[in-house]
Amino acid sequence: MAASFTETDLAIEAIGTTPYDYEGALPCEKVNVKELGAQFLPPLYSLVLTVGLLGNVVVVLILTKYRRLRIMTNIYLLNLAISDLLFLFTLPFWIHYVGRNEWVFGHFMCKLLSGFYYLGLYSEIFFIILLTIDRYLAIVHAVFALRARTVTFGVITSIITWGLAGLAALPEFIFHESQQSLEESVCSPLYPEAEEDGWKRFHALRMNVLGLALPLLIMAICYSGIIKTLLRCPNRKKYKAIRLIFVIMVVFFIFWTPYNLVLLLSAFQTNLLESSCEHNRQLDLAMQVTEVIAYTHCCVNPVIYAFVGERFRKYLRHFFHRHVTLYLGKYITFLPSEKPERTSSVSPSTGDQELSAVF
Repeated sequence: MAASFTETDLAIEAIGTTPYDYEGALPCEKVNVKELGAQFLPPLYSLVLTVGLLGNVVVVLILTKYRRLRIMTNIYLLNLAISDLLFLFTLPFWIHYVGRNEWVFGHFMCKLLSGFYYLGLYSEIFFIILLTIDRYLAIVHAVFALRARTVTFGVITSIITWGLAGLAALPEFIFHESQQSLEESVCSPLYPEAEEDGWKRFHALRMNVLGLALPLLIMAICYSGIIKTLLRCPNRKKYKAIRLIFVIMVVFFIFWTPYNLVLLLSAFQTNLLESSCEHNRQLDLAMQVTEVIAYTHCCVNPVIYAFVGERFRKYLRHFFHRHVTLYLGKYITFLPSEKPERTSSVSPSTGDQELSAVF
C-alpha cells in the first residue's frame, strides 16, 4: 500500500515491494510476492476497515451525544477517532489497488489519498501523544491541570496538532503521482531523479522518529511519573490503571515497531544488508505483514482509549439500549423493551472519580 511504496521501480511499487537493481544482471522476479499480496491483503484490509469503522464511529457518536466535549480529554479522544476515520477512508482505494495491481482513480486522487493516508497516520500518533501528556498532567500535576486542561486549550492544541500532522504529511501530497509503468498505472512517489535515495531515507527516518521513537519516549516519561504518583496514593483503582498503562505501551510497541524497523531496513538495505534477490523478497513479505499489523492499531485505539473508561461504557450501554435493543425489542419478544435501570446512587470516592476521568 501507500506506506510500502518505494521510489525506484514503479512496476514493483504497485504492490509495495523493495527495489532491486543489478547492473547488467537479470531483474529480480517477485511474481510470488505480488500474487500473495493480491490474494491475502484485500480481505485483511477489509477486516481492518470494518472493525475500525465500527469502533471509531461509535466513539464519535458517544462523545458528541453524551459527553458534549466539555473536558480536554474528550476533545483529544474525538480527534483521535477522526484521525483513524481519515486513515480508514483511504483503505477502500488501496484495497482495490492491491487487488487489481493497477491504479484507476487518476492523478488527483493519488495525491489526495496518499496525503490523507499519512495525515491520518501522523495525526493519530500525535493525538496519542497528547492523550498521554493529558493523563500525566491530570495525575501528576493535578493543581496545574485544573487551570491548563480547559476546553479552549484542548481546541487550540488540537488545531496545532492537525497543522503539524499536515506538515509531516506534506511530502506525500507533493510527490505522489499517478504514473504509467509497463502498461500499468501506478500511484507512487516521484522524487527528483538525483535525490530518490535521500528522500526514501528521509521518509523512513521521519516515520521512525515521529511514529515510534518520539511517542515511546513521551510514553515512558509520562507513564513512569504517573505510576510513581499512583503508588503513593491510596486509591482502589490504581492497580487497574497501572495495568492499563502497561497495556497501552506494549500494544503501541507491538503494533508499530515491526513496521518501522522493516521500513528502516528497506531504506538503508544497501548499507545494512547484502544486496540479493532473496533478501529483497524477504523484505517485501515482511513489509506486507508488518503493514497489516500497523493498520490494525486504528481498530485498537477505541478500545484502549475510550471503551475502558467506566463513564464511556455507561453511556455506551445506554446508547445501545435506547437505539438498538429497544428498537429490536418491538420485533423480537425475548429482548427487553423497558427503560434501563438507574445506576446505583452510591458515588465513588473523589480519588476514584479523578482516576476514572483519565483512565
